[in-house]
Amino acid sequence: MSGSAIPIEKTGLIIVDLTNDFMDPNGAYGRAKAGSPEIAALPERIKPLLDVMRRKGGYIISAQFTLVPAKGGEPIISPHLKELRPFLGKGDFAPGSWGNSLIDSLGPADLVVEKVAYSSFYMTRLEWVLRKCGIEKLVIGGIVTNGGVASTVRDAHVRDFETITLSDGSAAFSVETHETAIAALKPVSRIATIADMIAEFEAR
Repeated sequence: MSGSAIPIEKTGLIIVDLTNDFMDPNGAYGRAKAGSPEIAALPERIKPLLDVMRRKGGYIISAQFTLVPAKGGEPIISPHLKELRPFLGKGDFAPGSWGNSLIDSLGPADLVVEKVAYSSFYMTRLEWVLRKCGIEKLVIGGIVTNGGVASTVRDAHVRDFETITLSDGSAAFSVETHETAIAALKPVSRIATIADMIAEFEAR
């Protein structure tokens, strides 16, 4: 499949986990002071690409990590995540909540998918939605590069979507971790900058 032959109307930008609970000072991660300067800077960097894609007819897709409530509203949290992020609790990343929503500066998304693990494809309706909308090419960015972004890119690759990973449209908790993850994706994805993609879409 040749990426150059796929029109922007069949292209989707997947924004991984740029939600209030991750990004806003009043969200779950903000209250816990868990973040990085690179993550905080990401929305402003990526917004010009969203604007171009909207104007040219591409799809904006928000993939949003979700903690599914169980009995009494207590969230179902995987053991590894409980150990990694002990501050997560009731109400955080709840389906349909403010915290689980795409940040205002990047919204609205054309398509929204709640995800329960790193990959935007794992046990979600994402592939079904993409096929129904005729989307064949995916530009992928968001957080974190070594988690949600990398997992989504790899799952898109094995499903035969044309994939482009945004090297400066993704971020992790350290620059080294980000760079290592980007390098590891080169065998399965084209790596491009936000400026590369803006220029490519504007030329069409």
